[in-house]
Amino acid sequence: MHLLTVFSHPFTDKYPAAVMDAFHDPFRRAGHSIDVLDLHREDFDPRFTEADHAHFWGGPLPPGIGEMHRRVEAADRLAFVFPVYWWGMPAMMKGWIERVFTGGWAYQYGTGVDDRGKQPLNALLPGIPTVLIGIGGSKKRTYAKYGYDEAMRTQIDVGVFAYCGINDVESHLIFDVEGDHNAPNRTAGLGQAREIGAAFLSPDRSPRNAKEEHLRRLAG
Repeated sequence: MHLLTVFSHPFTDKYPAAVMDAFHDPFRRAGHSIDVLDLHREDFDPRFTEADHAHFWGGPLPPGIGEMHRRVEAADRLAFVFPVYWWGMPAMMKGWIERVFTGGWAYQYGTGVDDRGKQPLNALLPGIPTVLIGIGGSKKRTYAKYGYDEAMRTQIDVGVFAYCGINDVESHLIFDVEGDHNAPNRTAGLGQAREIGAAFLSPDRSPRNAKEEHLRRLAG
């Protein structure tokens, strides 16, 4: 099994990196290969440029994006590990998705650009199992009180991944990790990340359908 983990944090010696390492532990022990796409270390430019805009309207693929496509295509599992900023992904990771999940590769309307807004959506990515692990500074009850966790699942699990054909998505949040007084929570969070990794690679894992689950929740 080959795992691609997209990681966004400016430091490799802080807690989010420790969470990623803990999540990877079961994969390493089982002998699986891991490609860590560290957006900061690789100096990925998250800005949607004129070249990206031109490609959106049928122009050539911007430099470097094809390489990102190939790394996704090589993966049997996808993971995204990130600190929660303003109840969502960091701008670096959001920009990666905006630039890499391109029309004609991740999705397409009808037969191409000319059919946008006229023909139905075709999701083009295969249903590769995907896991998201967000590291939050706020408490679980804060997310539940305001519906931040559900909002994240709606916009990311459904609005990004299921939109492009990746329905088998599971999201996890590690809560309340900031400050010395929350050291026990950080320790527990590393254990949670290891459990997520072990369950994610298990042959007994049941596929998820994020879009169907979302619609059932809305129906009440």
